[in-house]
Amino acid sequence: MSTAPSPRRRTPAPPREDLLAAAMGMIAERGLERLTMAALGREVGMSSGHLLYYFRSKDELLLQALEWSEGRLGAARARLLSTAAPARERLDAYVDLYVPDGHRDPHWTLWLEVWNRSQNADTGARDRQAAIEGAWHRDLAALLAEGVSRGEFRPVDPDRFAARLRALLDGFSIHVAIGLRGTGREQVLAHVREFLDEALGRGPERTET
Repeated sequence: MSTAPSPRRRTPAPPREDLLAAAMGMIAERGLERLTMAALGREVGMSSGHLLYYFRSKDELLLQALEWSEGRLGAARARLLSTAAPARERLDAYVDLYVPDGHRDPHWTLWLEVWNRSQNADTGARDRQAAIEGAWHRDLAALLAEGVSRGEFRPVDPDRFAARLRALLDGFSIHVAIGLRGTGREQVLAHVREFLDEALGRGPERTET
């Protein structure tokens, strides 16, 4: 008497968040150039075809990974901005969160690639990038407005100043992320603090360590 073959048991696919975390981990450990659908599939035990079902293309994978990473940064930003610390201390913390940790920072490596690919991106992808940037801008403008209203900062137009400060931070951050000589993270933070002292009024005294 023959027995029917037992049904093949399917291995459940990992949650999307786990896939995005794995992608960010690969960028951090091996660099963006090593992140392919096939390599990510091997990392998480899925086929390239299955990953394409989730993400449709590598561009979509990268954008979703950026959105996931930005979600984590956004939560950290909300925590630091909601404290009772003086506006300047929170502004320094915002800058510290914005600037890359160093050369090949995975979050900034991803941002640079998404920006590069955005030249050929559709309107929907561009809108999603703008939403990420808009959240950083609104939080910064609100913090500046609060500092001005409390007399902690010199009178500035919060929206205009936020646009200019973020352009400065983006430029410096790119230099840090690509490892441009003479623009390490600590040097950049010092430049930005000096600029803010001159533009908004001197911040809290810092002790040398």
